[in-house]
Amino acid sequence: MGYYNLGDSALFYIFATMQYKRILLKLSGESLMGSKQFGIDADMVMQYANEIKQASNAGVQVAVVIGGGNIFRGIQATANGIDRVQGDYMGMLATVINSMALQSGLEKIGVSTRLLSAIEMKEIAEPFIKRRAVRHLEKGRVVIFGAGTGNPYFTTDTAAALRATEIEADVILKGTRVDGIYDSDPEKNQKAKKYNTITFGEALKKKLSVMDLTAFTLCQENHLPIIVFDVNKKGNLKRILDGKKIGTVVTD
Repeated sequence: MGYYNLGDSALFYIFATMQYKRILLKLSGESLMGSKQFGIDADMVMQYANEIKQASNAGVQVAVVIGGGNIFRGIQATANGIDRVQGDYMGMLATVINSMALQSGLEKIGVSTRLLSAIEMKEIAEPFIKRRAVRHLEKGRVVIFGAGTGNPYFTTDTAAALRATEIEADVILKGTRVDGIYDSDPEKNQKAKKYNTITFGEALKKKLSVMDLTAFTLCQENHLPIIVFDVNKKGNLKRILDGKKIGTVVTD
């Protein structure tokens, strides 16, 4: 294993590359709102950008999928009289807006990025091609996957599971606003029990909300572990890559 002159982050590099070589970070669109009620909080974008930069500088290959719920959620469209398929495509476009915001934040701090879209929009993004995505990762670029799977009726959780499987990521890191998976909602029940580790089978049996069923099943079938963690706590991404026990790990 090589050694890079990274100053204080050199030790982080050694441990991170031993723990995971390639990760897919799943962020919700709502996480980009920060303290706002709607839209994008520039401070949150930069917080996530700096966390991702630490991982990338440490030699970890980073791919990202972001939801679009802070702008538009397709599944809610039917309540407003919008056709479900049309609404889902609108939601996909919202994910591209968020992806562009994160891309801008990363490039502002000197991180090389590529935005790949499941829907062709050549003026702002490259089309998703597996080999191209993997090559960008191998070159040390942060790859952001936009527009979900490119198909209606699928969530960005499913997009994250699909892309992680395609690029052969070692793990999906699902960033949330709570520090793991609980047996009930910790924001409503102060006595909720947190799971440090849980199997796919147990999570299904207990009907725990980890990802939607399609995404969860895809991870289970491909033996792709999921770590659910509090993405808003600064340094948590680095701690996970350091091998620290952060959040909840879902494995076989």
